[in-house]
This record gives sequence, structure tokens and C-alpha cells, in this order.
Amino acid sequence: MSIRLATPGDLDAIMAIENASFPTDAWSAESMAAELVTEYSHYLVDEEDGQVIGYAGLRSIRGNADADIQTIALLDARRGEGRGRALLRTLLAEASARGAREVFLEVRADNPGAEGLYISEGFEELARRPRYYQPDGVDAIVMKLDLRRWVRDAEVRNAATKEATA
Repeated sequence: MSIRLATPGDLDAIMAIENASFPTDAWSAESMAAELVTEYSHYLVDEEDGQVIGYAGLRSIRGNADADIQTIALLDARRGEGRGRALLRTLLAEASARGAREVFLEVRADNPGAEGLYISEGFEELARRPRYYQPDGVDAIVMKLDLRRWVRDAEVRNAATKEATA
């Protein structure tokens, strides 16, 4: 697994995954290209053997108390390997480094795998936005993470891992 910052040169690979993952409501290439170069965005790609197999994005203005996970997507064949979790954790660490204290996101109500990932990392449901995802009419689950608590929990996890491998 190789996670690195996304560049404008990754746009075609990102859009291929975006369109495959979100066939009815994918972002436009223009919107994604703008996200890759703005200072308040932080986009990553997961590469293997030189091929982009996933990407993730964060919107976080340095010094703001909150941040937003914009997107996480992987090639269908690469889901379930822990790569989404690794991308999410990398984004959360970046949000913390930028000074955020809370992180928000929306997830499709018909995506229990993604919802389960977010819950397992400490996100909690705040609300639902009925028929948010169009044209499918699928509800959005709005979730929030207390980032300071997540950082403390991560430190405990890391210490336990170091003890177990010592």
C-alpha cells in the first residue's frame, strides 16, 4: 500500500474510479480538478505497482475547528483490504495537523460498508438528509467525529501495537 498526495496528473485515474464507484452522481472532472489544486483541500491516492487504485479527499482550512471528508473510493476489486481505513486515517491525521477538532461527512444510506467503517473509527450519526443523493433519491447520513478523542484513541492503539510487537 502506497498512499501519497494526489496531483493533477492523477485526475484521469481518479475520475475512472469516481465514475465506476458513483455512476449516477459522480463529480465532474472539472470539479475534481479544482479540488486537487485548492489550498483548503487535501487529496490522496493509494497506488500499487504504479496504478491508482483508490483516492480520498479532505476539505480543511488551516486553523478552522472543523473539516469535511469529501470522498473516499477504491476500485471495486480492492475493497475490503483495509485501504479505505488507511486513507481515512491519513485524512484524519491531516485534519488534526491543520487544527480541526471535529470532522464531518455524508454517506449514502445504501452504503452499509462505508457507514460501518466510519462508525468503527468513532463517527456518530447526527442527522439524515432525505433524498440527498440524486437522481437516486437516496438519503444522506450526516456523521461527525470528535477528532481530539480519535487522536487520543489512536495514540492508545499505537502504544498497544508497539507493546505487542516488542
